[in-house]
Amino acid sequence: MSNFNLTKDQIDELSEIANISMGNAATNLSIMVNHRVDITTPIFSIINRSEALDDYEKTCIFVQVHYVKGLSGNNVFILKDKDVLCLTDLMMGGSGDNLEGEVTDLHLSAISEAMNQMMGRSATSMAEMLGVPVDISTPVLNAIDVDSVKNFEKMFESQLDKFVKISFKMRVGDILDSSMVQLYPVQFAEEMCEKFNLNKKDD
Repeated sequence: MSNFNLTKDQIDELSEIANISMGNAATNLSIMVNHRVDITTPIFSIINRSEALDDYEKTCIFVQVHYVKGLSGNNVFILKDKDVLCLTDLMMGGSGDNLEGEVTDLHLSAISEAMNQMMGRSATSMAEMLGVPVDISTPVLNAIDVDSVKNFEKMFESQLDKFVKISFKMRVGDILDSSMVQLYPVQFAEEMCEKFNLNKKDD
């Protein structure tokens, strides 16, 4: 049973996994937006589920990733709606400064494809680090009003309240300097650390 705390060694292990997997994901994104992408500096904290949206105003985009092999459960990435508008504009050959208007189904479809390729690359990296095949389903995207926390709560089992929050800096050329957040239950973090250590022992 989790005590909802992670040791320094576990944080170091999760940081290594995050750095490598998201670094590889950034490589895929850079190809799609035709600009250099850096996703760096993961900052870890443990939060209550009710605190997940404290850093956001108005709406944000939730990208829900389900693991179907290798790991059990799911995690969520949170993107600012302006960042989604910028990235999708770049993917469509624009300059990245078309930030007017709301996120539409077209934007969600484009960013879904981007996240699918990014997280597919990330899963491949995780498989190598954890020593097990890791597969994901197609990410599910939702535009969430931050006042509607119930929508977020539906994404996870109701008894899960303690989450690992990882904040990444995300830079796209000199066009975008922002951040994105990854959230997953503490139990999911412990499972990754366990597999990571088993794989290291087998090497």
